Order: sequence, then C-alpha cells, then structure tokens
Amino acid sequence: MDPKILKFMDSAKIDILELDNDIDIPGIKQELYPFQKQGVSFIEAKNGRALIGDEMGLGKTIQALAWLQLHPELRPALIVCPASLKLNWEREAELWMEDPQVEVISGKKPYILTGQIIIMNYDILPNKYKKEKNRAGKIVDVEILRTGWIDYIIDIKPKVAVADEVHYTKSGKAHRTKALKKLAKAVPNFIGLSGTPIINRPVEFFNIINIIDRTVFPDYWKFTKRYCDAKRNGFGWDMSGSANTEELHKILTERIMIRRLKKDVLKELPDKSYSFIPIELDNQNEYDSAEKNFLSWVKKHKGAEAVERASNAQALAEIEGLKQIAVRGKLKQAIKWIEDFLESDQKLVIFATHKFVIAHLMDSFKNIAVKVDGSVSGTNRQLAVDKFQNDVKTRLFIGNIKAAGVGLTLTASSSVVFLEYPWTPGELSQASDRVHRIGQENAVNIYYLLAEYTIEEQIAELLDEKRKVLDSVLDGKRPEKGSLLMDLITKYSKDETN
Repeated sequence: MDPKILKFMDSAKIDILELDNDIDIPGIKQELYPFQKQGVSFIEAKNGRALIGDEMGLGKTIQALAWLQLHPELRPALIVCPASLKLNWEREAELWMEDPQVEVISGKKPYILTGQIIIMNYDILPNKYKKEKNRAGKIVDVEILRTGWIDYIIDIKPKVAVADEVHYTKSGKAHRTKALKKLAKAVPNFIGLSGTPIINRPVEFFNIINIIDRTVFPDYWKFTKRYCDAKRNGFGWDMSGSANTEELHKILTERIMIRRLKKDVLKELPDKSYSFIPIELDNQNEYDSAEKNFLSWVKKHKGAEAVERASNAQALAEIEGLKQIAVRGKLKQAIKWIEDFLESDQKLVIFATHKFVIAHLMDSFKNIAVKVDGSVSGTNRQLAVDKFQNDVKTRLFIGNIKAAGVGLTLTASSSVVFLEYPWTPGELSQASDRVHRIGQENAVNIYYLLAEYTIEEQIAELLDEKRKVLDSVLDGKRPEKGSLLMDLITKYSKDETN
C-alpha cells in the first residue's frame, strides 16, 4: 500500500468483530438484530461520526434511531432525507423510540421549530444562489443568506445530524452538498446512511467521506488519481472510473464505514420481512372530497351487512374510485422512492393492478424495465422474465398482480414493492413468492408503499392481519372470499359513527 496512505490508518482503526452486538439501549421499543446492535456500537466507537453503508433492507434507519435513543441528551437532532422518505422516518421514530417528539418540516420558508427530532428533505435545506461576476469577471454563484433552512437549523444548535441517502451529495457543485457541508461543520455528531456501493463509483463519495471525517482523504486530487482512475480526455479530466478498490474499502471500513450485505447476516434475518412505507399525496383535496362522498354512501347503506345485501359490485365500484385517486396521488413520490432504491444497484420487483399505473412506471423506467400484464403473451412473458433474471441492465420487473403473481420465478431480486393491493392475502403471498422461491439466496424484503391516511392503509392493514392468519393455518384453509371487502366497509362504518 502507498506509504502516503498508511499515515491515515492509525488508532482510529476498528475491528468489526470486536464490536458489541448486545449493546444495551435503554428505552428502545423493539428488539434489534445482533448485526444492527453492532452498527450502533460502530457509531458509538466512532464518537458519533460514521457512515452506515449496509445493503438496502438491513435497517440503516433503525440503527441511526437506536443510536439517537442511546443518547437522549443529544437534542435537538436533525434528520435530512429525500422528500419521499420523510413520513417513513417519522413513522419509524415513533415505532422505535421512547417519546421522540418528532417534527417534520414542510415548506421552504423557515418558522420556529419545537421538535426534538426534526425531519426535513434535502431540497429545502440550502439557501438560494444568484449568479454574479467576481473581481476577475468570472460568473460565480453567490449565496443569498436565510432564504433556505440551513442558517435557521444551525441557529438551533443541533447536536446530531443524520443524512439519509447521503449519496445525494455526490456533486460538490450542488447547493445541497454545500449546505450539508456547512451543517456538518456545525454539529458534533454526523451519521451518513447509504446502501450505494462506494467502490463502484468512488468519486461520488469523496464529499461524503470528507463531510464525516476530512482527515481520511484531505486531498481531492490525490484521492481521484488513486481511486477514480483519473484520466485526461479531450474535454478535461475523466474521474468516473475506479482503481485500488480493495485498498479503498479497507481504509473506509477501518476509519468511518460499516457495511454488511444480506448474505453476510442471512442467519439473523427472517425469510421475509414486511415494511410499510407511507407516501404523501399530491392530490389530498381531491381524495378528501371523494372519501367524504364514500362515507356518505356507507352511512346511507348503514354498514357492511346492508352493503352485502344490496350489491357487492356497487361497494367495489365505490372503493375502486377511492383507490384510483390514492394511487394517482402517490405515484410521483413512489417513483422517487424507486429511484432511490435503484441507487443500491439491486434489482426490484413491483406489483400493481391498474393499466395506467403500469404504463406510467414503464414510461418512467423504460430503459431498465420489463413488464408482465394481461397484454403480454405467454412467449413474451418468459422473455421478460429471462431478461430480468439474466440481464444486468434490466433492473425492474413490473407486473400485474393477477397476470404476474403466479407461475414466474424472479429470484434475481430479493425485494418486492406493492404499489396496489389485491383483495385476498393469498394473492399477496403468491405475488411475493415469485421472489421467495428455490434459488433465492437472500432474505426477502417486501415493501408496501402506502398513500398516507387513505383507504390503502386500511386495505394493507387488513391484508396483513389476514396474511398472518393464513401463514399460521396448517391445513391450508383460507379466509372467506370477499371477507376483506366487508371488513373494510365495517371499518368505515365505525369511523362514520365515531
């Protein structure tokens, strides 16, 4: 190894095998897996400045929240994340922490903050910039102070900053990167989270490494020449490559980063894990109006029994209208979530029901996706599956739950997303089992992307309850067909009378 590099590898080295995997976290509301406790121990050993680089689905969020729970004296704490993940951070904080006092920031105009755990998105953190000429006559960006949140955040003196999907700061010229650097200098503790492999794109992580610990690689040019295979081309320097990746990985894991893959901790993981990801609607007024009309319809029919006697078809039609409004309202944010997931270099299986949803997804990811729905013939179905299974550039499989939920093997992915939901838990399990099949080498993560405070949450909750019953019944007997519909009407009937 280059002697110039060795000088940075000193007493800061940490052997992952020596980390405590049974650390006591007073007040934590759920049990962490041993490898997650090890992650908390790593942050602790690094004095609150660390990068959790675990593969998608291993609970980076949980490890960061557990460390915050371990240190209730470090408040206020700030969490910066993509807009599509703000509600999920709020939900997870309430699930895992004891009295977290969460406040989610919305809007670009600063106001007085009172929360102890403050959650915000990258887009509203930086101040605005205007272009001006400097003394040499060159056009430069000049920061306009206090037009974003960054100065207000620094004024409240946060003790911790957590940057989720921290690879959002890969560009040194981006305003969000400049703001995060400013924040990192002002807080004593800084935790970065990213499942994106650093050794594949070293140049994109220089800013992140520098934000967490600037002593690791203080010189940008030396870093890019050694690890990015920097070369001159006809337009300047090309730093998109990689070199000496094993050395880079060794230095990072000894200094600032802990990274585990699913295969590394497979023995600790359940075969399947389920996550509910709340998504904010962008058509809330339209949905509220439609739900009000639906509640009036339920009240008119006086509950589930009356609806069943009248017409199941009419009930389904009423609910169908609500479902379509909800899925339209969450599509934009759902696509952002999928884009963030794909940064991890993993493949993903997505299930939906409506043609317009599948069409929108295919249009958004047409260069990296295949689909199987009712319009795809038997031969073309298998071609789509083979392409997803064998082509590294084909990252997404988009399927209709009925058309693609049985008979296919999709083990190239260990992650499944449901954007829409069937009427029986059996269909839900069959669809997720396209991934959880013989040949699957990883634990399977199943994500429900749910429009917050809508009928989707009700449906998913009921499906999950029935799935648990279905999973526990040994003789294969399934819940009565149509029972979920009646349970749903009953829930709305109770809501109307409360």
